[in-house]
Amino acid sequence: MRLPRIRVSGSVLRRWLEPGIGLKRWLLVVFAGEALLAIAGALLLRQVYREYVFSGPSQSLLYVVTLQFLPYWLRGLIVGGGGVGLFVYGSWRAIRVLMGPFLSAESDQPLVEVIYQKRFLSRGPKIAVIGGGTGLSTLLRGIKEHTSNITAVVTVADDGGSSGRLREELGIPAVGDIRNCIVALADSEPLMGELLQYRFPGEGEGSLGGHTIGNLLLAAMASVQGDDFEEGVRQMNRVLAVRGQVVPATGTAVTLHARLLDGSEITGQSVIARSTRIDRVWLTPDNVAAGDDARRAIEEADLVVIGPGSLYTSIMPSLLLPELLAAVRASAALKLFVCNVATQQGETQGYDLADHVAALERHTGAGWMDVVLANNRFDARRPGDYFAEPVKLRWPPVAISAAPMPRLVLDDVVAPNNAHHHDPARLAAAVMHVYERESFGRRRSRVSRTA
Repeated sequence: MRLPRIRVSGSVLRRWLEPGIGLKRWLLVVFAGEALLAIAGALLLRQVYREYVFSGPSQSLLYVVTLQFLPYWLRGLIVGGGGVGLFVYGSWRAIRVLMGPFLSAESDQPLVEVIYQKRFLSRGPKIAVIGGGTGLSTLLRGIKEHTSNITAVVTVADDGGSSGRLREELGIPAVGDIRNCIVALADSEPLMGELLQYRFPGEGEGSLGGHTIGNLLLAAMASVQGDDFEEGVRQMNRVLAVRGQVVPATGTAVTLHARLLDGSEITGQSVIARSTRIDRVWLTPDNVAAGDDARRAIEEADLVVIGPGSLYTSIMPSLLLPELLAAVRASAALKLFVCNVATQQGETQGYDLADHVAALERHTGAGWMDVVLANNRFDARRPGDYFAEPVKLRWPPVAISAAPMPRLVLDDVVAPNNAHHHDPARLAAAVMHVYERESFGRRRSRVSRTA
């Protein structure tokens, strides 16, 4: 059997000894056992050396094999070095044989990284991320390198493209944002991600044109599960080995509506996304139940992250669900709002940081956000078709109540080559830094309350 290729380097060997792998304690046990065996062998050899006389030509081979011609300390050094070498080589080969069936033969990922992901990341904080669109999948790609206890609570209000057609034809909630988040969190091969994102060419009613493979799979899985949309998404998480889980904000198809500042009303996520001067948004049907998995994830979370994503069409729809908003407000977790790095042509055109926060509080109430994270780097490259502008750092927003203002944290989280998007690694590092710095006292108070 061809074993997976496992690279051996100084960095990889050091990685084996990092906290969280769970290997060092068992190495110590093995070394203790080897040491006892070595002591027993030494006692036996000591007794043999005392009773055996090395003399005569017939004993020359035994004399050489037992290194009698070398000083005693040098004999011990050679034998000990050989023992260590054999022990390390044998252990390494044993690990390869044991782990070979669980690794892809074509994988370039070192074995230690696989174990690190399964052991260390499983001990990371429980994070619930609420949103949708490109912003949410960007955060997920970065945050999954810090913890595997991630739940992406995804909006299902999209009504355009492939998602809109499936929603209209099958009556299921929108699946496009769910597909993007599953791809972002999946541990499957990159080819599988490309397959799920593949869009059939053409556009036509009653044909495959314009549909993506991932959307069709989600729709099919929901049908296989007896038209249970939430269970269908659960099964897709399992099939694609998602690190964490992706859950819909609700299992019911909802429609997003908006009222503009001039009093006119518009309907549909795709229409609202292109509109300016939005005053308020809401969902129909009214009082739709939130998904069980979504509520549970928020209740159990150590950190709840809102955004990034389109303010009115990706973030708001989930928070407009009364049960979900109530769960967020009641949660003892640290609650962090991640502001977009750039305005969006249409719905947030001309918005600054204070405008984003004020709009969110206008729809959800004040006093529940603990921290707001915003970008403070403005020299990133702007694409040629970049019609938006960086979000300006006006702060604080106009207070809508006497509730305390959230704390503002600024960091470099923008992609250097695209001023319109967050950088996954930088954003995830900033989020984890906020969690580690801000939640220590909160964790202690939660422990004291449960004691």
